[in-house]
Parts: sequence; structure tokens; C-alpha cells
Amino acid sequence: MAAAGRHCHPKTRSTLVRGILAAGTGAAVLALPLLGATCAQAATGASDVQLVTYKVVTGDTLAKIARKYPSSGGWEKLYEANSAVIGSNPSALRPGLTLTVGTKTVQNATKSAKVTAAVAKTTKSTTTAAKTTAAKTTTTAAVKTYTNDLDGWIKQSLDIMAKNGIPGTYNGIYRNVMRESSGNPKAINNWDSNAAAGIPSKGLLQVIDPTFKAYHVPGTSMDSYDPVANITAACNYAAAKYGSIDNVNGAY
Repeated sequence: MAAAGRHCHPKTRSTLVRGILAAGTGAAVLALPLLGATCAQAATGASDVQLVTYKVVTGDTLAKIARKYPSSGGWEKLYEANSAVIGSNPSALRPGLTLTVGTKTVQNATKSAKVTAAVAKTTKSTTTAAKTTAAKTTTTAAVKTYTNDLDGWIKQSLDIMAKNGIPGTYNGIYRNVMRESSGNPKAINNWDSNAAAGIPSKGLLQVIDPTFKAYHVPGTSMDSYDPVANITAACNYAAAKYGSIDNVNGAY
């Protein structure tokens, strides 16, 4: 912390008709073609249209999601349909967001016993596959490791921040770390007004002890020199005061 005062405060023929389904999340909508049935078809098992949603995970981009769901119409259409959820910046996808990526047609409860049995079998298979995938994902998450260097500290902090709803990007953190400490987790400022008051700025993002304690994120170390704890607490403070560490470009 290079400036004074920073971090100071803690039945006839069945006829098909074509229509358009508008699926959206607010003002924007995703226009998708669908086939509807006349009353003759409805009487024997009409089709219902449901939204297909996707929960954003770390590393996702709109282009990546659009490739996974071709019916979304490309990343621009996907953003248009979900702008109310994503916000003004299509590149800022926060993990945990639920996006509408298309629609699917399902049969209602009046289907024949044979079709119902087939659906039940498919559902069972899908459930089993989902449980297997979930188990693999849990195992992978449990053994995730990070390198013991600035790159690893930032990535671990970002994962913790994502779980706690704290905004910030790798570049925003890296830029501020290099300005504040040049990447030295043991850096300390012993000359400014905070140091004179007995609460020197410490660590990668030069946080004073009162600020560290006030914005400490549970699950991280209580040692303000700990690189992950220091980054995470500083980003939590920056989010509360500036909206995000990305908005910090100087003494804070």
C-alpha cells in the first residue's frame, strides 16, 4: 500500500402447423422454430415445449456454450437471449449463471403405456449417467491442485471467489499484484502513514490487518501473508468499495 489512508476502514387427419416459440430471460428473447399439433394429435399425446438451460462453469465463454448447443443460434443470439442475466459485457460470464440455450419438445402425460415405459427407461439411463458424471466431477474437484507460485495462487483465489460470488479476473488481480508487491507474498510497507500507525500494508496486494480481518473469506488462512488469503480478502474489499479488483488501477 503506497499511499496514506488505503484500507483504513474495515380426429380427422393430424395436420402439422409451424409456429415460433419465444424463449427468453427478461427483455431479450430467443426465437426458436417448433412444430405444434392440431387437436387430433393433442388428444392422443400433445407435445409440450420446455426451455433448455445451462449453468455456467469456470472457463465458459458464450462461443464455447453456443458450440455445445447449436440450436442457440451462435454466441450473439445466445447473448441477445440472455443479456438480462449476463449484463452489458458478453465476455463477463460469472460461474453459476443459468442461461437459456434452446428448447426441447416433450410428450405429455396422455402418451401410451409403451411410450411411457420407453421414456422411463431412458430417464433411468440418463439418471445413472448423470450420477456417474457427478461422481467423476466430485472426484476431479476433490483432487484439484494448484502450483505454488503466483499463477497458482491467483487461480486458487479465483475459484474461491467464484464460490463466494466475489467478482474479479486473472488479469485484474495480476496487474494489481505486480504494482503493489511485484509478486512477493512477504512484501511489507514500513514507511507510509499506515506503518506509522502500527498497521503496515502486507502481502501480495498490500492489505493492512484491520482490512484483512474485516474482508477475510472463510476457508482461507487467517495469516495475512498467506498469498491466497491475501488475494481473496483484498478482492473482497475491492468488490465492496470499487465493484471489482478489475476497477482498481492505483492506490486503493
